[in-house]
Amino acid sequence: METLVLVILLLAAVGVITLVLLQHGKGADMGAAFGSGASGSLFGVSGSANLLSRATAGAMALFFVACLILAWMAAHSSGNKSVVKAPATTTAPAAASPATSAPVDPSVPEAPKAKDVPQ
Repeated sequence: METLVLVILLLAAVGVITLVLLQHGKGADMGAAFGSGASGSLFGVSGSANLLSRATAGAMALFFVACLILAWMAAHSSGNKSVVKAPATTTAPAAASPATSAPVDPSVPEAPKAKDVPQ
């Protein structure tokens, strides 16, 4: 179900991008005043703008609804997919006790401890 909604979301996004790129900008009306032939189009002067505007609004509504459905599905999923809510499972390395460590030679300098190394 999540895959189907994701495919619908992607198709709506591509549709919105395509429809927005097909529409004329506000500066395109200036060309019609000088006889660019916009009135001879298939939908008339305002028909294509009205159809493209309504199709863009429909594609945006579909995109918005698909986003809301995906967010709802993610919030109500049974699996714990959140990184923030996952418990920390790191374990500290076991410290060597002084009784089991090798004897210290005073001529050899001691290696820096992890807390002394800048990060």
